[in-house]
Amino acid sequence: MTVRSLGRSFSAVDALIRLAIVGLTLATAYIHSTLGGLLFTLNAVGYLTFAFAMVAPIASASRFRWLIRAGLVGYGAATIIGWALQGPFYSTAYIAKGIEVALIALVAIDFVRFDGNPINVVRRDLRDAMAWLRGRRTGLASA
Repeated sequence: MTVRSLGRSFSAVDALIRLAIVGLTLATAYIHSTLGGLLFTLNAVGYLTFAFAMVAPIASASRFRWLIRAGLVGYGAATIIGWALQGPFYSTAYIAKGIEVALIALVAIDFVRFDGNPINVVRRDLRDAMAWLRGRRTGLASA
């Protein structure tokens, strides 16, 4: 379901949630950028990319915002799991993990508010992609 199919518009609460998501994403990107090393720098760049993608006024970013949300949740979860396996366990790391847990929760809320059930969203887009592929294959065969 898209925002239009849910019959609701972008409210002040939605803007506040989106602003909080971007703020938390930038905060964890900043923390990772100050830690030094290629792994932390790349992690920061990944978070910066997701922060931009969450607010990008590009049509394809808006259409597939559900995929961006799912990617951000997975990225945050992978960061937390990587930290749990590798460390280091100091106060700044715990702050970053707290930010990432809050980020995952807010992105999940944003997903449900805009797209509804994630399984239905994936099914819909897979069905649309398959219909598009079938249409292209039929068009190529007749040409």
